[in-house]
Amino acid sequence: MSITPALKASARSAYRDLLRASAVTFSGDAPVRQAFKVKMRTQDLALTSEQANAPAELQGKITLARDIATILRKNIVQARKVEGQDTWRLQFTKDTELGDNESIKEPPPVSDRQARRREKGGPSSPETAAPPDRQIPRNYSTLKKASKSRTVPELKEEDIEESFVRGSGPGGQSINKTENNVQLLHKPTGIRVSCQETRSLQTNRMLARRRLTEKLDVIENPGISKAEMGAAKQRERERRRRKKAKKRQKAKQEDLEEEDSED
Repeated sequence: MSITPALKASARSAYRDLLRASAVTFSGDAPVRQAFKVKMRTQDLALTSEQANAPAELQGKITLARDIATILRKNIVQARKVEGQDTWRLQFTKDTELGDNESIKEPPPVSDRQARRREKGGPSSPETAAPPDRQIPRNYSTLKKASKSRTVPELKEEDIEESFVRGSGPGGQSINKTENNVQLLHKPTGIRVSCQETRSLQTNRMLARRRLTEKLDVIENPGISKAEMGAAKQRERERRRRKKAKKRQKAKQEDLEEEDSED
């Protein structure tokens, strides 16, 4: 199947839109802009000779280019150094997504000295010291007790921005022609999750909220969240299995040595 002129025009339009978005996002930083342009051409948006004649492959690259352009405009900001000062300012545009926090909308300039202090783990200023990091238990039983006593984050509906998009992948028309893909944005943290596990929209909404709660649990309870406890439980099982195997091997070796001594 050949590529239609309309599809070619759509591809050119998507690529030009991506270049305009990168020009705004990386303005004043020519090396980064050029590196991004080369990466798009040679890797992410590159097509082989066979793919170039496949409408589905070309449509996928068009969608990818538009998605990247949207992310550049809304979610990527650039820091610029103030001339004559050791401070940096974030460059926001009219398309940048911002929360309700005024300190995010109008960020104070950060000096190089403060940045170096933060990298070394020291306080950002002499007056206020950073709180100490939470000590994560190493023993599994202690880790389990700490996990049970943790505070599970509460997911508030007013903090969620929910949207529904058309599904994709296997499943037939009930997936590909209905908006059953649930996407959630947690406004305070900027975390995004999506769910398209089932054909039921209500089930996907429930599962998406469960995923978002698990991600918040990992952030607020590092090392003792539900997801991390599952991995810790598996590691504990492996440790006990190795310990038992080593014990059986040692007993077997002792039995062999006793038999040799009797002979």
